[in-house]
Amino acid sequence: MGSPAGIRPADAVVVGAGPNGLAAAVTLARAGLAVQVIEGAPTPGGGCRTQELTLPGFQHDVCSAVHPLAAASPFFQKIDLAALGVTLRTPKVAFAHPLDGGRAAHLAGSVEETAGGLGADGRAYRRLFGPLVRELPHTLPEILVPMFRSVPGHPVALARFELDGVLPVSLLARRFRTEEARGLLAGVAAHAMLPLTAPATSGYGLMLMMIAHGVGWPLVEGGSGRLIDALVAELTSLGGQVETGHWVRSLDRLPPARAVLLDVTPRQLAAMAGGPLPGWQGRALARFQYGPGVCKVDWALSGPVPWEAAPCREAGTVHLGGTLAEVARSEAEVNKGRHPERPYCLVAQPGVVDPTRAPAGRHTLWGYCHVPAGSDVDMSGRIEAQIERFAPGFRDLILARSVKTAVGMEQYNPNYVGGNINAGVGSLLQTVFRPTPRWNPYRTPLPGVYLCSASTPPGGGVHGMCGEGAARAALADLGVKVPR
Repeated sequence: MGSPAGIRPADAVVVGAGPNGLAAAVTLARAGLAVQVIEGAPTPGGGCRTQELTLPGFQHDVCSAVHPLAAASPFFQKIDLAALGVTLRTPKVAFAHPLDGGRAAHLAGSVEETAGGLGADGRAYRRLFGPLVRELPHTLPEILVPMFRSVPGHPVALARFELDGVLPVSLLARRFRTEEARGLLAGVAAHAMLPLTAPATSGYGLMLMMIAHGVGWPLVEGGSGRLIDALVAELTSLGGQVETGHWVRSLDRLPPARAVLLDVTPRQLAAMAGGPLPGWQGRALARFQYGPGVCKVDWALSGPVPWEAAPCREAGTVHLGGTLAEVARSEAEVNKGRHPERPYCLVAQPGVVDPTRAPAGRHTLWGYCHVPAGSDVDMSGRIEAQIERFAPGFRDLILARSVKTAVGMEQYNPNYVGGNINAGVGSLLQTVFRPTPRWNPYRTPLPGVYLCSASTPPGGGVHGMCGEGAARAALADLGVKVPR
Protein backbone atom coordinates (compact mmCIF):
# COMPACT_ATOMS: atom_id res chain seq x y z
CA MET A 1 0.00 0.00 0.00
CA GLY A 2 1.70 3.17 -1.14
CA SER A 3 1.30 6.83 -0.21
CA PRO A 4 -0.82 9.26 -2.23
CA ALA A 5 1.08 11.61 -4.50
CA GLY A 6 2.52 14.60 -2.68
CA ILE A 7 2.23 13.02 0.75
CA ARG A 8 5.42 12.06 2.57
CA PRO A 9 5.66 8.29 3.26
CA ALA A 10 5.11 7.45 6.91
CA ASP A 11 8.08 6.94 9.18
CA ALA A 12 5.75 5.37 11.73
CA VAL A 13 2.36 3.70 11.47
CA VAL A 14 0.04 3.54 14.48
CA VAL A 15 -2.84 1.08 14.41
CA GLY A 16 -5.72 2.19 16.59
CA ALA A 17 -6.90 5.72 17.30
CA GLY A 18 -7.81 5.36 20.96
CA PRO A 19 -6.25 7.72 23.53
CA ASN A 20 -3.05 5.65 23.67
CA GLY A 21 -2.69 5.27 19.92
CA LEU A 22 -3.14 9.00 19.44
CA ALA A 23 -0.76 9.79 22.31
CA ALA A 24 1.85 7.60 20.64
CA ALA A 25 1.27 9.33 17.31
CA VAL A 26 1.55 12.81 18.84
CA THR A 27 4.79 11.89 20.62
CA LEU A 28 6.30 10.51 17.42
CA ALA A 29 5.18 13.52 15.39
CA ARG A 30 6.70 15.91 17.93
CA ALA A 31 10.01 14.15 17.32
CA GLY A 32 9.75 15.01 13.62
CA LEU A 33 8.50 11.69 12.26
CA ALA A 34 5.82 11.43 9.59
CA VAL A 35 3.00 9.51 11.27
CA GLN A 36 0.00 7.70 9.87
CA VAL A 37 -2.76 6.44 12.19
CA ILE A 38 -5.12 3.73 10.96
CA GLU A 39 -8.41 3.16 12.80
CA GLY A 40 -10.96 0.47 12.04
CA ALA A 41 -14.04 2.25 13.37
CA PRO A 42 -15.74 5.08 11.46
CA THR A 43 -14.47 7.62 14.01
CA PRO A 44 -11.37 7.82 16.22
CA GLY A 45 -11.68 7.46 19.97
CA GLY A 46 -11.61 3.84 21.09
CA GLY A 47 -12.98 3.92 24.63
CA CYS A 48 -13.27 7.70 24.62
CA ARG A 49 -16.22 8.56 22.36
CA THR A 50 -19.44 10.51 22.91
CA GLN A 51 -22.65 9.67 21.06
CA GLU A 52 -26.42 10.09 21.17
CA LEU A 53 -27.15 6.61 22.48
CA THR A 54 -30.71 7.13 23.72
CA LEU A 55 -32.65 10.17 22.47
CA PRO A 56 -31.80 13.19 20.29
CA GLY A 57 -29.97 15.85 22.27
CA PHE A 58 -28.69 13.45 24.95
CA GLN A 59 -24.89 13.09 24.71
CA HIS A 60 -23.55 9.92 26.34
CA ASP A 61 -19.96 8.81 26.89
CA VAL A 62 -19.77 5.37 25.29
CA CYS A 63 -17.11 4.08 27.69
CA SER A 64 -14.84 6.37 29.68
CA ALA A 65 -16.66 9.25 31.36
CA VAL A 66 -14.68 10.55 34.36
CA HIS A 67 -11.06 11.60 33.94
CA PRO A 68 -8.90 11.86 37.05
CA LEU A 69 -6.05 10.18 35.19
CA ALA A 70 -6.27 12.60 32.27
CA ALA A 71 -6.14 15.53 34.69
CA ALA A 72 -3.07 14.04 36.38
CA SER A 73 -1.37 12.64 33.28
CA PRO A 74 2.10 13.97 32.41
CA PHE A 75 1.20 13.42 28.75
CA PHE A 76 -1.94 15.56 28.79
CA GLN A 77 -0.14 18.23 30.80
CA LYS A 78 2.02 18.82 27.72
CA ILE A 79 -1.05 19.68 25.63
CA ASP A 80 -2.92 22.96 25.85
CA LEU A 81 -6.32 21.33 26.15
CA ALA A 82 -8.15 24.61 26.69
CA ALA A 83 -6.78 26.01 23.42
CA LEU A 84 -8.02 22.87 21.68
CA GLY A 85 -11.55 23.26 23.01
CA VAL A 86 -11.42 20.97 26.05
CA THR A 87 -12.85 22.17 29.33
CA LEU A 88 -12.53 19.95 32.39
CA ARG A 89 -15.37 20.37 34.87
CA THR A 90 -14.57 19.17 38.39
CA PRO A 91 -17.47 18.29 40.70
CA LYS A 92 -17.38 19.49 44.28
CA VAL A 93 -17.63 15.87 45.42
CA ALA A 94 -15.25 13.57 43.53
CA PHE A 95 -17.19 10.44 44.46
CA ALA A 96 -19.73 9.33 47.02
CA HIS A 97 -20.61 5.95 48.49
CA PRO A 98 -24.19 5.67 49.80
CA LEU A 99 -25.33 3.22 52.45
CA ASP A 100 -28.79 2.18 53.52
CA GLY A 101 -30.73 4.59 55.69
CA GLY A 102 -29.81 7.74 53.75
CA ARG A 103 -26.15 7.67 54.84
CA ALA A 104 -23.17 8.26 52.59
CA ALA A 105 -19.43 8.73 52.76
CA HIS A 106 -17.83 11.03 50.24
CA LEU A 107 -14.47 12.40 49.13
CA ALA A 108 -14.40 16.13 48.55
CA GLY A 109 -11.57 18.64 48.50
CA SER A 110 -8.74 18.22 50.97
CA VAL A 111 -7.85 15.32 53.21
CA GLU A 112 -8.98 17.40 56.17
CA GLU A 113 -12.38 18.15 54.63
CA THR A 114 -12.99 14.50 53.78
CA ALA A 115 -11.79 13.28 57.17
CA GLY A 116 -14.17 15.72 58.83
CA GLY A 117 -17.10 13.83 57.33
CA LEU A 118 -15.95 10.42 58.56
CA GLY A 119 -16.62 10.90 62.26
CA ALA A 120 -14.76 8.35 64.36
CA ASP A 121 -12.54 7.45 61.41
CA GLY A 122 -11.40 10.99 60.67
CA ARG A 123 -8.11 10.58 62.50
CA ALA A 124 -7.31 7.27 60.79
CA TYR A 125 -8.11 8.83 57.41
CA ARG A 126 -5.75 11.77 58.07
CA ARG A 127 -3.00 9.41 59.21
CA LEU A 128 -3.29 7.28 56.06
CA PHE A 129 -3.85 9.92 53.39
CA GLY A 130 -2.05 12.96 54.76
CA PRO A 131 1.46 11.72 53.86
CA LEU A 132 0.31 10.06 50.62
CA VAL A 133 -1.27 13.24 49.28
CA ARG A 134 1.67 15.42 50.35
CA GLU A 135 3.98 13.10 48.42
CA LEU A 136 1.72 12.85 45.37
CA PRO A 137 3.98 15.04 43.15
CA HIS A 138 6.78 12.53 43.77
CA THR A 139 4.90 9.24 43.61
CA LEU A 140 2.45 9.87 40.77
CA PRO A 141 5.14 10.25 38.07
CA GLU A 142 6.69 7.00 39.29
CA ILE A 143 3.32 5.24 39.00
CA LEU A 144 2.30 6.70 35.64
CA VAL A 145 5.69 6.89 33.92
CA PRO A 146 7.26 3.41 34.16
CA MET A 147 8.89 3.98 30.78
CA PHE A 148 11.72 1.50 31.15
CA ARG A 149 11.10 0.22 34.69
CA SER A 150 13.81 2.66 35.81
CA VAL A 151 15.10 3.23 39.35
CA PRO A 152 12.62 5.56 41.12
CA GLY A 153 13.67 9.12 41.75
CA HIS A 154 11.88 9.27 45.13
CA PRO A 155 12.21 5.76 46.55
CA VAL A 156 11.08 6.60 50.10
CA ALA A 157 7.84 8.22 48.97
CA LEU A 158 7.17 5.41 46.51
CA ALA A 159 7.88 2.78 49.16
CA ARG A 160 5.34 4.37 51.49
CA PHE A 161 2.68 4.05 48.79
CA GLU A 162 3.71 0.53 47.82
CA LEU A 163 3.74 -0.82 51.38
CA ASP A 164 0.07 0.03 51.73
CA GLY A 165 -0.80 -0.41 48.07
CA VAL A 166 0.33 -4.03 47.86
CA LEU A 167 -2.21 -5.05 50.52
CA PRO A 168 -5.63 -6.50 49.80
CA VAL A 169 -8.16 -3.75 50.44
CA SER A 170 -10.00 -6.11 52.77
CA LEU A 171 -6.93 -5.89 55.04
CA LEU A 172 -6.26 -2.17 54.64
CA ALA A 173 -9.89 -1.41 55.51
CA ARG A 174 -9.32 -2.79 59.01
CA ARG A 175 -7.74 0.56 59.87
CA PHE A 176 -11.25 1.99 59.84
CA ARG A 177 -14.12 1.22 62.18
CA THR A 178 -17.16 2.73 60.49
CA GLU A 179 -19.18 1.34 57.60
CA GLU A 180 -18.86 4.73 55.91
CA ALA A 181 -15.05 4.80 55.76
CA ARG A 182 -14.76 1.12 54.88
CA GLY A 183 -17.38 1.48 52.16
CA LEU A 184 -15.67 4.54 50.71
CA LEU A 185 -12.41 2.61 50.38
CA ALA A 186 -14.08 -0.54 49.03
CA GLY A 187 -16.03 1.34 46.38
CA VAL A 188 -12.99 2.98 44.83
CA ALA A 189 -10.75 -0.10 45.17
CA ALA A 190 -13.33 -2.18 43.30
CA HIS A 191 -12.33 -0.31 40.13
CA ALA A 192 -9.62 -3.01 40.04
CA MET A 193 -12.26 -5.57 38.96
CA LEU A 194 -10.66 -8.10 41.33
CA PRO A 195 -11.78 -9.81 44.53
CA LEU A 196 -11.16 -7.38 47.38
CA THR A 197 -9.03 -10.06 49.03
CA ALA A 198 -6.55 -9.89 46.13
CA PRO A 199 -3.11 -8.33 46.66
CA ALA A 200 -2.67 -4.77 45.31
CA THR A 201 -6.37 -3.90 45.33
CA SER A 202 -5.44 -1.25 47.90
CA GLY A 203 -3.10 0.28 45.35
CA TYR A 204 -5.99 1.01 42.98
CA GLY A 205 -8.01 2.64 45.71
CA LEU A 206 -5.18 4.66 47.20
CA MET A 207 -3.99 5.98 43.84
CA LEU A 208 -7.47 7.09 42.75
CA MET A 209 -8.16 8.70 46.12
CA MET A 210 -4.79 10.48 46.14
CA ILE A 211 -5.53 11.87 42.67
CA ALA A 212 -9.02 12.89 43.79
CA HIS A 213 -7.45 15.00 46.54
CA GLY A 214 -4.77 16.31 44.18
CA VAL A 215 -6.70 17.24 41.02
CA GLY A 216 -10.26 15.98 41.49
CA TRP A 217 -12.29 13.64 39.30
CA PRO A 218 -13.29 15.88 36.39
CA LEU A 219 -15.58 15.30 33.43
CA VAL A 220 -15.17 16.85 30.00
CA GLU A 221 -17.70 19.49 29.11
CA GLY A 222 -19.67 18.26 26.13
CA GLY A 223 -18.40 14.70 26.44
CA SER A 224 -15.22 12.65 26.58
CA GLY A 225 -15.02 12.64 22.78
CA ARG A 226 -13.68 16.18 22.92
CA LEU A 227 -10.43 14.84 24.36
CA ILE A 228 -10.07 12.79 21.18
CA ASP A 229 -10.91 15.80 19.02
CA ALA A 230 -8.08 17.65 20.78
CA LEU A 231 -5.58 14.84 20.20
CA VAL A 232 -6.49 14.58 16.53
CA ALA A 233 -6.16 18.36 16.15
CA GLU A 234 -2.76 18.29 17.85
CA LEU A 235 -1.59 15.44 15.62
CA THR A 236 -2.75 17.02 12.37
CA SER A 237 -1.10 20.32 13.35
CA LEU A 238 2.15 18.34 13.50
CA GLY A 239 1.57 16.86 10.05
CA GLY A 240 0.16 13.51 11.15
CA GLN A 241 -2.68 11.74 9.34
CA VAL A 242 -5.64 9.74 10.66
CA GLU A 243 -7.42 7.21 8.46
CA THR A 244 -10.68 5.72 9.74
CA GLY A 245 -12.88 2.84 8.59
CA HIS A 246 -9.94 0.56 7.82
CA TRP A 247 -9.55 -2.57 9.97
CA VAL A 248 -6.03 -3.93 9.92
CA ARG A 249 -6.21 -7.73 9.80
CA SER A 250 -2.56 -8.41 8.99
CA LEU A 251 0.71 -6.64 9.64
CA ASP A 252 1.73 -7.57 6.11
CA ARG A 253 -0.94 -5.21 4.78
CA LEU A 254 0.52 -2.13 6.47
CA PRO A 255 2.45 0.46 4.49
CA PRO A 256 6.23 0.30 4.90
CA ALA A 257 7.44 2.18 7.97
CA ARG A 258 10.44 2.38 10.28
CA ALA A 259 8.24 1.63 13.29
CA VAL A 260 4.79 0.13 13.81
CA LEU A 261 2.91 0.84 17.04
CA LEU A 262 -0.21 -1.15 17.85
CA ASP A 263 -2.96 0.09 20.15
CA VAL A 264 -4.21 -3.49 20.51
CA THR A 265 -4.01 -6.28 23.08
CA PRO A 266 -1.67 -9.30 22.82
CA ARG A 267 -4.52 -11.37 21.38
CA GLN A 268 -4.99 -9.01 18.44
CA LEU A 269 -1.21 -8.76 17.99
CA ALA A 270 -0.98 -12.54 17.50
CA ALA A 271 -3.88 -12.49 15.04
CA MET A 272 -2.33 -9.67 13.03
CA ALA A 273 1.01 -11.47 13.01
CA GLY A 274 -0.68 -14.52 11.51
CA GLY A 275 0.01 -16.97 14.30
CA PRO A 276 1.97 -17.59 17.51
CA LEU A 277 4.67 -15.06 18.22
CA PRO A 278 8.27 -16.28 18.43
CA GLY A 279 10.40 -16.94 21.49
CA TRP A 280 9.75 -16.82 25.20
CA GLN A 281 8.10 -13.42 24.94
CA GLY A 282 5.65 -14.76 22.39
CA ARG A 283 4.74 -17.57 24.78
CA ALA A 284 4.36 -15.06 27.62
CA LEU A 285 2.09 -12.86 25.52
CA ALA A 286 -0.06 -15.88 24.70
CA ARG A 287 -0.59 -16.37 28.46
CA PHE A 288 -1.72 -12.76 28.98
CA GLN A 289 -4.94 -12.72 31.05
CA TYR A 290 -7.93 -10.39 30.59
CA GLY A 291 -10.43 -10.66 33.44
CA PRO A 292 -14.09 -9.75 34.00
CA GLY A 293 -16.20 -7.67 31.65
CA VAL A 294 -18.80 -4.98 32.18
CA CYS A 295 -22.45 -4.49 31.34
CA LYS A 296 -22.86 -0.81 30.50
CA VAL A 297 -26.11 1.19 30.65
CA ASP A 298 -26.86 4.78 29.62
CA TRP A 299 -30.06 6.56 30.59
CA ALA A 300 -31.88 9.64 29.40
CA LEU A 301 -33.64 11.07 32.44
CA SER A 302 -36.38 13.64 32.93
CA GLY A 303 -34.55 15.08 35.95
CA PRO A 304 -31.63 14.56 38.36
CA VAL A 305 -31.31 11.31 40.28
CA PRO A 306 -33.19 11.69 43.62
CA TRP A 307 -30.45 10.40 45.89
CA GLU A 308 -31.43 10.17 49.54
CA ALA A 309 -27.95 11.20 50.75
CA ALA A 310 -27.09 14.82 49.99
CA PRO A 311 -23.41 14.24 49.04
CA CYS A 312 -24.50 11.97 46.18
CA ARG A 313 -26.39 14.86 44.59
CA GLU A 314 -23.12 16.80 44.20
CA ALA A 315 -20.91 13.88 43.17
CA GLY A 316 -19.70 13.29 39.65
CA THR A 317 -19.29 9.60 40.47
CA VAL A 318 -21.29 7.37 42.80
CA HIS A 319 -20.18 3.89 43.84
CA LEU A 320 -23.10 1.60 44.60
CA GLY A 321 -22.95 -1.64 46.48
CA GLY A 322 -23.52 -0.95 50.16
CA THR A 323 -21.08 -2.07 52.81
CA LEU A 324 -17.57 -3.35 52.25
CA ALA A 325 -18.83 -6.89 52.82
CA GLU A 326 -21.50 -6.44 50.13
CA VAL A 327 -19.06 -4.99 47.60
CA ALA A 328 -16.57 -7.77 48.35
CA ARG A 329 -19.27 -10.40 47.88
CA SER A 330 -20.28 -8.95 44.52
CA GLU A 331 -16.71 -8.81 43.18
CA ALA A 332 -15.96 -12.32 44.44
CA GLU A 333 -19.04 -13.69 42.66
CA VAL A 334 -18.07 -12.04 39.38
CA ASN A 335 -14.56 -13.47 39.56
CA LYS A 336 -16.08 -16.92 40.13
CA GLY A 337 -18.10 -16.57 36.92
CA ARG A 338 -21.42 -15.58 38.50
CA HIS A 339 -23.81 -12.65 37.99
CA PRO A 340 -24.52 -11.06 41.40
CA GLU A 341 -28.09 -10.16 42.27
CA ARG A 342 -26.87 -7.00 44.01
CA PRO A 343 -23.91 -5.95 41.84
CA TYR A 344 -21.33 -3.36 42.67
CA CYS A 345 -22.01 -0.49 40.24
CA LEU A 346 -20.22 2.62 39.07
CA VAL A 347 -22.46 5.54 38.17
CA ALA A 348 -21.45 8.88 36.64
CA GLN A 349 -23.77 11.88 36.46
CA PRO A 350 -22.32 14.52 34.15
CA GLY A 351 -25.21 16.92 34.74
CA VAL A 352 -23.80 17.78 38.16
CA VAL A 353 -21.24 20.00 36.40
CA ASP A 354 -22.15 19.89 32.71
CA PRO A 355 -25.65 20.93 31.66
CA THR A 356 -24.71 20.70 27.96
CA ARG A 357 -25.13 16.92 27.88
CA ALA A 358 -28.94 17.01 27.72
CA PRO A 359 -31.85 19.33 26.86
CA ALA A 360 -32.77 21.91 29.50
CA GLY A 361 -34.00 20.27 32.68
CA ARG A 362 -33.06 16.78 31.47
CA HIS A 363 -30.08 14.64 32.45
CA THR A 364 -27.92 11.81 31.22
CA LEU A 365 -26.72 9.02 33.49
CA TRP A 366 -23.89 6.56 32.86
CA GLY A 367 -23.31 3.29 34.70
CA TYR A 368 -21.98 -0.22 34.61
CA CYS A 369 -21.45 -3.29 36.75
CA HIS A 370 -18.86 -6.03 36.53
CA VAL A 371 -19.83 -9.37 34.98
CA PRO A 372 -18.02 -12.58 34.01
CA ALA A 373 -15.94 -12.32 30.85
CA GLY A 374 -17.94 -12.88 27.68
CA SER A 375 -21.30 -12.44 29.42
CA ASP A 376 -24.34 -11.72 27.27
CA VAL A 377 -26.58 -11.06 30.31
CA ASP A 378 -28.43 -7.74 30.38
CA MET A 379 -27.83 -6.45 33.93
CA SER A 380 -29.76 -3.20 33.51
CA GLY A 381 -32.57 -4.32 35.78
CA ARG A 382 -30.18 -5.19 38.61
CA ILE A 383 -28.22 -1.97 38.15
CA GLU A 384 -31.43 0.07 38.24
CA ALA A 385 -32.48 -1.76 41.40
CA GLN A 386 -29.23 -0.71 43.08
CA ILE A 387 -29.79 2.91 42.06
CA GLU A 388 -33.42 2.75 43.24
CA ARG A 389 -32.19 1.34 46.56
CA PHE A 390 -30.36 4.58 47.31
CA ALA A 391 -32.50 6.94 45.19
CA PRO A 392 -36.19 5.97 45.51
CA GLY A 393 -38.16 7.19 42.50
CA PHE A 394 -35.27 6.86 40.07
CA ARG A 395 -37.11 4.53 37.72
CA ASP A 396 -39.89 7.08 37.26
CA LEU A 397 -37.37 9.45 35.63
CA ILE A 398 -36.21 7.08 32.88
CA LEU A 399 -37.09 8.32 29.39
CA ALA A 400 -34.90 5.83 27.51
CA ARG A 401 -31.96 3.52 28.06
CA SER A 402 -29.17 1.97 26.01
CA VAL A 403 -27.55 -1.29 27.09
CA LYS A 404 -24.28 -2.93 26.06
CA THR A 405 -23.55 -6.35 27.53
CA ALA A 406 -19.97 -7.56 27.86
CA VAL A 407 -20.34 -9.20 24.45
CA GLY A 408 -21.57 -5.90 23.05
CA MET A 409 -18.63 -4.03 24.57
CA GLU A 410 -16.18 -6.30 22.75
CA GLN A 411 -18.11 -5.86 19.51
CA TYR A 412 -17.84 -2.11 19.99
CA ASN A 413 -14.11 -2.24 20.76
CA PRO A 414 -12.06 -5.41 20.07
CA ASN A 415 -9.57 -4.35 22.76
CA TYR A 416 -12.29 -5.08 25.32
CA VAL A 417 -11.69 -8.82 25.20
CA GLY A 418 -14.68 -10.50 26.87
CA GLY A 419 -15.93 -7.03 27.76
CA ASN A 420 -12.85 -6.24 29.87
CA ILE A 421 -12.41 -2.47 29.57
CA ASN A 422 -8.90 -2.46 31.08
CA ALA A 423 -7.32 -4.52 28.27
CA GLY A 424 -6.04 -7.03 30.79
CA VAL A 425 -6.55 -8.15 34.36
CA GLY A 426 -4.88 -5.92 36.96
CA SER A 427 -3.49 -8.63 39.22
CA LEU A 428 -0.31 -7.93 41.16
CA LEU A 429 1.80 -10.12 38.88
CA GLN A 430 0.33 -8.69 35.68
CA THR A 431 0.69 -5.14 36.98
CA VAL A 432 4.39 -5.59 37.73
CA PHE A 433 5.04 -7.59 34.54
CA ARG A 434 2.67 -6.01 32.06
CA PRO A 435 2.38 -7.48 29.48
CA THR A 436 5.48 -9.68 29.97
CA PRO A 437 8.48 -9.77 32.32
CA ARG A 438 10.68 -7.62 30.11
CA TRP A 439 12.71 -4.55 31.06
CA ASN A 440 11.22 -2.57 28.18
CA PRO A 441 7.54 -3.59 28.20
CA TYR A 442 6.58 -1.99 24.88
CA ARG A 443 8.79 -3.99 22.51
CA THR A 444 7.35 -7.15 20.97
CA PRO A 445 9.18 -10.20 19.57
CA LEU A 446 8.73 -8.67 16.11
CA PRO A 447 11.48 -6.19 15.14
CA GLY A 448 10.22 -2.63 14.84
CA VAL A 449 6.77 -3.52 16.23
CA TYR A 450 5.60 -2.11 19.58
CA LEU A 451 2.50 -2.42 21.76
CA CYS A 452 1.07 0.91 22.92
CA SER A 453 -2.29 -0.19 24.35
CA ALA A 454 -3.59 -0.39 27.92
CA SER A 455 -2.15 -3.92 27.96
CA THR A 456 1.19 -2.17 28.65
CA PRO A 457 2.23 -0.02 31.65
CA PRO A 458 0.71 1.76 33.39
CA GLY A 459 -2.53 0.03 32.32
CA GLY A 460 -6.10 1.14 31.77
CA GLY A 461 -7.48 4.67 31.89
CA VAL A 462 -7.51 7.73 29.65
CA HIS A 463 -4.03 9.06 30.38
CA GLY A 464 -2.10 8.40 27.16
CA MET A 465 0.94 7.17 29.07
CA CYS A 466 0.99 3.72 27.44
CA GLY A 467 1.15 5.42 24.07
CA GLU A 468 3.83 7.88 25.09
CA GLY A 469 5.89 5.09 26.65
CA ALA A 470 5.76 2.97 23.51
CA ALA A 471 6.59 5.95 21.31
CA ARG A 472 9.62 6.77 23.45
CA ALA A 473 10.80 3.18 23.18
CA ALA A 474 10.46 3.29 19.40
CA LEU A 475 12.25 6.63 19.15
CA ALA A 476 15.12 5.35 21.29
CA ASP A 477 15.50 2.30 19.06
CA LEU A 478 15.48 4.53 15.97
CA GLY A 479 18.14 6.80 17.47
CA VAL A 480 15.77 9.78 17.39
CA LYS A 481 15.94 12.36 20.18
CA VAL A 482 12.98 11.91 22.49
CA PRO A 483 10.92 15.11 22.90
CA ARG A 484 10.36 16.46 26.37
